[in-house]
Amino acid sequence: MKEILDAIQSQDSTAADFAALSLPESYRAITVHKDEAEMFAGLESRDKDPRKSLHLDEVPVPELGPGEALVAVMASSVNYNSVWTSIFEPVSTFGFLERYGRLSELTKRHDLPYHVIGSDLAGVVLRTGPGVNAWNPGDEVVAHCLSVELESSDGHNDTMLDPEQRIWGFETNFGGLAEIALVKSNQLMPKPKHLSWEEAAAPGLVNSTAYRQLVSRNGAGMKQGDNVLIWGASGGLGSYATQFALAGGANPICVVSSPEKADICRAMGAEAVIDRNAEGYRFWKDERTQDPREWKRFGKRIREFTGGEDIDIVFEHPGRETFGASVYVTRKGGTITTCASTSGYMHEYDNRYLWMSLKRIIGSHFANYREAWEANRLIAKGKIHPTLSRTYTLEETGQAAHDVHRNVHQGKVGVLALAPREGLGVRDQEMREQHIDAINRFRNV
Repeated sequence: MKEILDAIQSQDSTAADFAALSLPESYRAITVHKDEAEMFAGLESRDKDPRKSLHLDEVPVPELGPGEALVAVMASSVNYNSVWTSIFEPVSTFGFLERYGRLSELTKRHDLPYHVIGSDLAGVVLRTGPGVNAWNPGDEVVAHCLSVELESSDGHNDTMLDPEQRIWGFETNFGGLAEIALVKSNQLMPKPKHLSWEEAAAPGLVNSTAYRQLVSRNGAGMKQGDNVLIWGASGGLGSYATQFALAGGANPICVVSSPEKADICRAMGAEAVIDRNAEGYRFWKDERTQDPREWKRFGKRIREFTGGEDIDIVFEHPGRETFGASVYVTRKGGTITTCASTSGYMHEYDNRYLWMSLKRIIGSHFANYREAWEANRLIAKGKIHPTLSRTYTLEETGQAAHDVHRNVHQGKVGVLALAPREGLGVRDQEMREQHIDAINRFRNV
């Protein structure tokens, strides 16, 4: 690993130098273990501790197949799917790996008694498999997390509709929270030159997810002037949705849970911010009964910010806790676009407010390659910025996942893999200086 890191840090290394490097037999990786899948049985979700289930193991380097690449991971980040994997909810990810392993001789590699997790990376290509022409050893890259086979016609209009669509590092093995990762070559994108390794790794999953959900024609198709309600507007997903709304000429109404998070939204440029805890919104009377009076109070508050207008688009991801209110406050003909469900998957809403007002609910899941590429391009152009608040070492990944699980973080949290410290990997210092305040916005809270 030292030779690989030395080559990455040298300004004189060429593609030939990287191609000539010997690959190690093993590497360090964050894993969950199949024989521990029941370790949290009987516990409430909030009581399940990722620090107990996530391991730092030495694992063999996987076989490289056609259309694939091995990448030296300089940095990664923690997403909610890493938390779900670590607490084995809603199901153990080993079921995903078993099903993928049955697909072909090559995919059998993924069905192992351990799962290398992680759906983001920034790093350097080490090797490419047969049929890879667009990428070479030595290329500095980030990876999006869409893994597809594309043998069915269903996926050729929108690759997210491929029957064999999976999320890399969640539904496949050999993910990005490791020193080496295995990806398909059509997951790779150029690393933004003005960002450090950990900054470049942070946007990946959440930035692309927010782009499809809010901007793309496959999602809400946001336009100038739209009133956009963004739940968790300073969080991993919401912080990018807020930026897309502002950059696209829309009017974000940002919902947060603390004064500190409200300040972050204002620092991004948002003017309409609702601190739901400070204003005491309680959308559920008890576990089974919602409170429509609170929906109405919330809608009235929104109209104070919009000059009496209702919401055009709701950017939904909390799920059960907020979904009834989201459907209610959306204008006639408006759109609720939803992914995730961090507060619960069983959504409930009053269908009268949906069907009689011709509202639409759109399910959105990650992004296709083109959407991910466009989202990354906006990062590279300095139009959208990373929302990295804190960086952990690979050894501290369990704590990082614990912090995300308990929602004590801001924006995204990064993880250093091969990078020995923060701040490395910047290739365009001049551009960086132009955007340094925005890059550090979440760090300075």
